Amino acid sequence: MTSIKGSCLCGSVEFEISAEPKFVGNCYCEDCRKSSGTGHCTNIIVQADGVSVTGDLKFFDQPADSGNVISRGFCPDCGSAIMTRNSVRPHMVGVRASSLDDPDQITPGVNVYTCRAPSWDQPDESIASFDKMPPPAPASS
Repeated sequence: MTSIKGSCLCGSVEFEISAEPKFVGNCYCEDCRKSSGTGHCTNIIVQADGVSVTGDLKFFDQPADSGNVISRGFCPDCGSAIMTRNSVRPHMVGVRASSLDDPDQITPGVNVYTCRAPSWDQPDESIASFDKMPPPAPASS
């Protein structure tokens, strides 16, 4: 796999993803909309130990609909959103595709919280869509 690199707007925070993404998805939940300043955000879900970050991130914690705590990491200088963590899956992170140096390195494969999509930012109907967050896939043995 080719590494995926990105940074914040001012360049104070840089990252590199060396792990294969578990999935890439567009999220239309209210928190993602508000934290991104757009109609949705696109997250690259990877193993936490497969992402290296240079520079300091500041985290903002917010309870999700599920009650899990979502921690959103952003550059304390320019405010660019970089990654999210979920308290129920501490071994995984979601890296914001909007912070990639080459956003064409990824392709979203799922839409979640489509019931909250604004009329002016409708989900791509060619990929799997869920009104809310689908349950996690069962662990393989």
